Amino acid sequence: MLISFLLVSKHSNAQSNGDSYTGAVGFKFGGYEDGIAGKYFTDKDIAIEGELGFRQHGVVITGLYEFYQVAFNVPELRFYYGAGVHIGAIGSGVYQRFGGDNEVYNTGHLLLGVDGVLGLEYIIPQSPIAVSLDLNPRLELATGPFGDIAPAIGIKYVFK
Repeated sequence: MLISFLLVSKHSNAQSNGDSYTGAVGFKFGGYEDGIAGKYFTDKDIAIEGELGFRQHGVVITGLYEFYQVAFNVPELRFYYGAGVHIGAIGSGVYQRFGGDNEVYNTGHLLLGVDGVLGLEYIIPQSPIAVSLDLNPRLELATGPFGDIAPAIGIKYVFK
């Protein structure tokens, strides 16, 4: 496994061009869930991102379709936006909505809804690391309807 990691690392550094990559895997820390994320570019400026997020008494899977463009004429800095869906489940308990009032659930609930994303990503030059900061508007349909926006920070290992 270590040999595979080193070969991938050497391969991705050898192809370094600073402003694009084909895929990434890493962590995302958000207003609702913290978890692992993976991203795959289907085209130079279009990506599919999947997240497996863990939250208080539950788990959520999110899929996003994202569009990318260079921000502020800096090749390593990219603006992105997109939309997708989430599905998950939470157990009974008291939950605080991000920036809002508490919700009390006496039984477990299904989470199902639509998501948006708007953010900036910076690919650190001469390294296989990308960091991101984004806003995630969400419309919860199964336990709502209600909507809100949660910030998120991500760090990913990129494959070029």
